Amino acid sequence: MVKETQIEGNTAIVQRTFSDRKRTNILKSAEQATIVFLLPKVPKFISPNLLTVMGTLGSGLIFLAFILGTYVTNWYLLLGNIGLIINWLGDSLDGRLAYYRNIPRRWYGFALDIIADWIGIVLIGFGYYIYAENGTQIIAFAFVALYGWSIIISQLRYKITNEYSIDSGFVGPTELRFIIAFILITEVLYQGSITYLAGLITIILFIINTIDSIKLLKLGDLRDQKQD
Repeated sequence: MVKETQIEGNTAIVQRTFSDRKRTNILKSAEQATIVFLLPKVPKFISPNLLTVMGTLGSGLIFLAFILGTYVTNWYLLLGNIGLIINWLGDSLDGRLAYYRNIPRRWYGFALDIIADWIGIVLIGFGYYIYAENGTQIIAFAFVALYGWSIIISQLRYKITNEYSIDSGFVGPTELRFIIAFILITEVLYQGSITYLAGLITIILFIINTIDSIKLLKLGDLRDQKQD
C-alpha cells in the first residue's frame, strides 16, 4: 500500500511538473525520473531564474573550453562536458522547478527559456567557430543557423497546434548534449575529427528540420481547412 501511494505521488508530481509540454525524445523516461529525483533536493534559496542563469553559464564554460582548446591544448575541450552537465541542470530544472513549487510563470518562462537557449547555442557555436580550422568555420555558422531554425519550428508548431514540444521526434536537447559530448571527447582523442563529426551532425539537423518543416506546413494546412 505504501509503495502504491509513493508511485501515485510520483505520477502526480510528473504530471504537474511536465504539464506545459509534450516530450517525445528517446531519453524522456530517464530524464524525467532524474528531474523528479533532483527537484526536492534543490535548496529553497535557488530560484528558477537562478537555474536559468546557471544553464547559460554552462554554455559559457563550453565556449571557454573551445578557447582554451584553441590556444593552450585541446585537452581543455573536456571542460566542455562539465559545461554540458551544468547547462542540462540549469536548462532542465528551471521551468520544472517552477511547476514543482507551484509558482509557474508560463509565458515569462516560455520567453526566457527561448532567449536563454539561443544565447547558449550562440556561445557554443561561436566557441567552435574560433576553434575550427581555416575553411571549416562555416560548419559552426550552419550549426547555429540550423538550431535557430529548429527553435522557430517549435514555436510555429506551438502556435498552430497549441501543443508545445522541444523535441524533433526521438531527438531533443538532451540527446544533442550527448552528441556534443561525444564529439568533444572524440576530438581530444583524435584531433581533427570534430570537423567531420560536426559536419555530419549539421547535415542530420538540416534533414530533420526539413522534415519537420514539411510536417508543420501540413499541420498548418489542416488547421486552415478546419477553420474554413
